[in-house]
Amino acid sequence: MDASSVALFGQLKAAQPFFLLAGPNVIESEEHVMKMAKHIKAITTKVGVPLVFKSSFDKANRTSSKSFRGPGLEEGLKILEKVKTAYDIPVVTDVHESWQCEAVGRVADIIQIPAFLCRQTDLLVAAAKTGKIINIKKGQFCAPSVMANSAEKIRLAGNQNVMVCERGTMFGYNDLIVDPRNFEWLREANCPVVADVTHALQQPAGKKLDGGGVASGGLRELIPCIARTAVAVGVDGIFMEVHDDPVNSPCDGPTQWPLRNLEELLEELIAIARVTKGKKPFNIDLTPFKE
Repeated sequence: MDASSVALFGQLKAAQPFFLLAGPNVIESEEHVMKMAKHIKAITTKVGVPLVFKSSFDKANRTSSKSFRGPGLEEGLKILEKVKTAYDIPVVTDVHESWQCEAVGRVADIIQIPAFLCRQTDLLVAAAKTGKIINIKKGQFCAPSVMANSAEKIRLAGNQNVMVCERGTMFGYNDLIVDPRNFEWLREANCPVVADVTHALQQPAGKKLDGGGVASGGLRELIPCIARTAVAVGVDGIFMEVHDDPVNSPCDGPTQWPLRNLEELLEELIAIARVTKGKKPFNIDLTPFKE
């Protein structure tokens, strides 16, 4: 096992009231990522939330071939490594194919498995063998019970450092819904539960582009609603895509939270999380009530 990953996993599991995975959806440039990491770290340090910086080197699962994908594996990992060194923060990024895992594992502290790939055994095993923390997003097409099996694939490959992430369920065409019951049911995977409060509000292929093609739409205004619900239920971590100019972001702009509003939202979420008992099962007394 990777000793640094074991230590980080312990810190995240013990985080109070929750930890945060946050950053722009995709690496747009080195300058942009460094700026975002600087500001997000300053905010999370101020409010007292452990941060893992997130950005993708390649968005390989976009609906349209015209979509912006990012700088690719080699250049993207160089940029993420600079973020780690400059700001002394762990990083998380996603993989799409088994052969990427070894290289990503040399840089990333957490390897993320995209929702569409959450049952891909070879990918899960390859990621697990890096010894890094694995964050598995629940497929939009999956019941929460499926994630216990995905998490077990990681453990059977010799890696105990696994987390599962709720990111919504398909509800008809071009829409997702977050079922709060999933936050409880995902605990059956016996590992930290993360709530993706931004992707959960995507409207996949719900936005037509000028000149043809489609892109993801989204309901940014409901991000606080989903985030408040998640921390009230007692999730261990929040995943949130954050951008300084979301309207002009080349990828998933409609579901990225504005950087200027991050501190305000985190302060509210921390306040909610501190008063809820959501991490503890309620002791329901079914004995007959007597006067």
